[in-house]
Amino acid sequence: MDNIVVFGGSGAIGAALVQQLSKENPSAQLHVFSRRVPDYSLSQMTYYTLDFLNEEQLEEHARMIKQSIDLLIVATGTLHDKDRKPEKSLRELTSEKLMELYTVNTIGPAMIAKHFLPKLNRKSRSIFAAISARVGSIEDNRLGGWYAYRMSKSALNMFLKTASIELKRTHKNAMVIGLHPGTVDSELSKPFQSNVPKEKLFTPDYSAGKLLSVIKGVTSSDSGQIIAWDGQVIPY
Repeated sequence: MDNIVVFGGSGAIGAALVQQLSKENPSAQLHVFSRRVPDYSLSQMTYYTLDFLNEEQLEEHARMIKQSIDLLIVATGTLHDKDRKPEKSLRELTSEKLMELYTVNTIGPAMIAKHFLPKLNRKSRSIFAAISARVGSIEDNRLGGWYAYRMSKSALNMFLKTASIELKRTHKNAMVIGLHPGTVDSELSKPFQSNVPKEKLFTPDYSAGKLLSVIKGVTSSDSGQIIAWDGQVIPY
């Protein structure tokens, strides 16, 4: 892979992905996008501060990347903040929560794809991968709750499936996949870690390594699928 793009490079998973990609592809050019400056630097990395919800900025930055993209990873997402927690019941659901999570978890990756999918390599294997979540699976939903987060990730999964169909018409060697990273020790999962078995709470480095192994192994028949860190396909 000669040209790699990562959105969300300052987050826990995004930073781990960038640093592992750098080690595995020392000659590759890494284009790293995030809202805040990451706390690391790499010789082959070009960093861009970007509000990925600003479509004008996305279009402008897509034009800056001249080479075809071999791998693009969207590692952005939100679940909670100090004022907003996942819903335990329907009465906690608000239109504001729905709008915020759909905006970040669904609309953001979709707008990134709109401007960057056409830049995927047409001549050789290329991949667009977005971080999704197992809780976005309708079939796998057995606990309920977390309405806004579940819905936003389900919508993301539908977008990825739909985009994979369209992309195949123009980019025969390109794939679009969703990735479930497991429960990662990060700010996103911190309030919910008490119920997670120790062996199921992953470090960002461990999760990133597993996700990159999945990316290396996917084939054209996997395009449009949501795949967990262990290679297991998650039902829609």
